[in-house]
Amino acid sequence: MGRLKHTAIYIARGITLLLAVSIFSFILANASPINPETRYRLSHPGVSDEKVEQMREYWGIDEPPVRRYLGWIEGILRGDWGKSTSYRQPVLEVIGVRFKTSLALMMTAWTLSGLLGFAIGCLMGAFRGRWLDRIIRRVCLFMCSIPTFWIGLVFLAVFSASLGWFPFGLSVPAGVPPEEVTLGQRIHHLILPALTLSFLSFANLALHTREKLIDVYDSDFALFARARGESDTRILFRHGIRNALIPAITMQFGSFAELFGGSVFAENIFSYPGLGAAVSAAGTGATDIPLFLGIVMFSACFIFTGNLIANIMTNIIDPRTKEAAR
Repeated sequence: MGRLKHTAIYIARGITLLLAVSIFSFILANASPINPETRYRLSHPGVSDEKVEQMREYWGIDEPPVRRYLGWIEGILRGDWGKSTSYRQPVLEVIGVRFKTSLALMMTAWTLSGLLGFAIGCLMGAFRGRWLDRIIRRVCLFMCSIPTFWIGLVFLAVFSASLGWFPFGLSVPAGVPPEEVTLGQRIHHLILPALTLSFLSFANLALHTREKLIDVYDSDFALFARARGESDTRILFRHGIRNALIPAITMQFGSFAELFGGSVFAENIFSYPGLGAAVSAAGTGATDIPLFLGIVMFSACFIFTGNLIANIMTNIIDPRTKEAAR
């Protein structure tokens, strides 16, 4: 019952956060100097005043901002997120198509970074203070300071331009009909963007796991285990992994925001037609405010879902939260 109450409070806080995100994003989007009227005049030189008036009435530009915001929120609750001015399609349809492409990229990178980061962290913890630990730790610290777009450009220069192992971009081969694209071709186009995106968070997770394992090795029960004749390797598998896994899971699920932000750069570098590329186009040259606001709200829900899953899994796995909930 206690865990259920804790989850309900967390969901209520999340709904409040989503409401705040919607308010601030709506204010910022409408404060942009490139409004629908300006964009319409720029894209249709010599347009008549009658057409402009019809456009203003369609977008509700003359209505008070509060009324426009409430109308937008009401539409979201009804499932009507507006119509994209760039794609001439409902915003939800554009997000649905783009998210399917981004989901494969983000989940591949998320799984790869989680497994790689936790394994490397355990390796550093097991060899703490030795030459292997020092070398890997310096590499991880270096990786934490490298931006995603730089890694992507280096990967393109080395693996695509020089070695020719991977294509330069896109999610499928150019000129091939969608029904003729094989699974192997999709994976071939996915590998390099996924590796670029996974480098964003695996180093942080590895360093975090290392510190947790060092705490385990320095604890009293590890000292008692050594007194009984257990080796560091046995302590790692019997106590270390279990104690380091819970914070690693929480940190990994909490990295959804970082993952989504990194996908914007990765998808633009590799011309990957996902949600990150769509939000970049909607917020820059296309100034597609309905799509931009829709992606902001969708990404906020996506990040909140990841944090909620981490919260629930921590309550289930960690025995201390079970005791606190009673």
